[in-house]
Amino acid sequence: MGLQRLCRLMSRFNSYKRTNIILQHLKMSNHTDAAAEVLLERKGCAGVITLNRPRFLNTLTLGMIRQIYAQLKKWEQDPKTFLIIIKGAGEKAFCAGGDIRALSEARNTNQKMLQDLFREEYILNNAIDSCQKPYIALIHGITMGGGVGVSVHGQFRVATEKSVFAMPETAIGLFPDVGGGYFLPRLQGKLGYFLALTGFRLKGRDVYTAGIATHFVDFEKLGMLEEDLLALKSPSKENIADVLETYHAKSKTDQDKPFILEEHMDKINSWFSTNTVEQIVDNLQQDGSSFALEQLKVIKKMSPTSLKITLRQLMEGSSKTLPEVLIMEYRLSQACMKGHDFHEGVRAGILLYDSAFLSHFMTC
Repeated sequence: MGLQRLCRLMSRFNSYKRTNIILQHLKMSNHTDAAAEVLLERKGCAGVITLNRPRFLNTLTLGMIRQIYAQLKKWEQDPKTFLIIIKGAGEKAFCAGGDIRALSEARNTNQKMLQDLFREEYILNNAIDSCQKPYIALIHGITMGGGVGVSVHGQFRVATEKSVFAMPETAIGLFPDVGGGYFLPRLQGKLGYFLALTGFRLKGRDVYTAGIATHFVDFEKLGMLEEDLLALKSPSKENIADVLETYHAKSKTDQDKPFILEEHMDKINSWFSTNTVEQIVDNLQQDGSSFALEQLKVIKKMSPTSLKITLRQLMEGSSKTLPEVLIMEYRLSQACMKGHDFHEGVRAGILLYDSAFLSHFMTC
């Protein structure tokens, strides 16, 4: 009898032990999956950040933002790290923005997450701008919203023929944040106002010509560029710039192709040189050209509230520092989260955009 009882106890103990082992593996698996959303590696002289959610176009989560910020600060103080490279996994996207569906769903369940994500994302944007090490963003593929925030404030941004830039937030009841109020009004003429209000997409070399990217490199050369950057020995900022310039000079894709908005820039500068959305609409109506009417059609599909917020944001941001703009945008973001337009925009699915871009808005 005693032996049978002992056997039963041993059996229960072994079952309990197996259950604990399984639970530990599950915890480790969950931790690994979360960590794998972003890869942070030291390679050669560089710290390399890889946004690793290719299935979701490398959209940013709060966990990714926190990991990137913490590692960025470590590398900034590390004497063996001479540059920082950020890129996206897969060939479709650098980063299509933030996980806006998760943001919308948090409206009624997790208000603190709404505050934390915007605040910490903007803190990261500012840290990239003030980073003491050369910061190189390889913006190949879709680069929108939050993806712009983790690239455009860096010292170097490299576009390819497959790069696609857009700030389409007015379509979802938001505004072009992540410092959009700082960099957009500083583009040539009124180009930034046009991009912000219409969500117009720039592709390939146009991303460079517009001033979003600092360099253009043929996609087939991008891997070699990264290898040459990693192979540098204690490089200075000038050494890094020389490598980028060399690859830029050798890249010939669409070299002779005019800027897509070149023939329209005079009119864009005229249409958007006003203080009200209503006057912009009147300007487009009065022009009556096919291009003007096409932009008018787009603007009329946007959130009217977002259009007004965005125009004021850019006007105010044109004379502010980046930290001042980010503080302003944080306050705006929290007001938008309490409103109706953003959540309705996400729910509606953003039918303004084709299926390739729909995945950006509906990522979960």
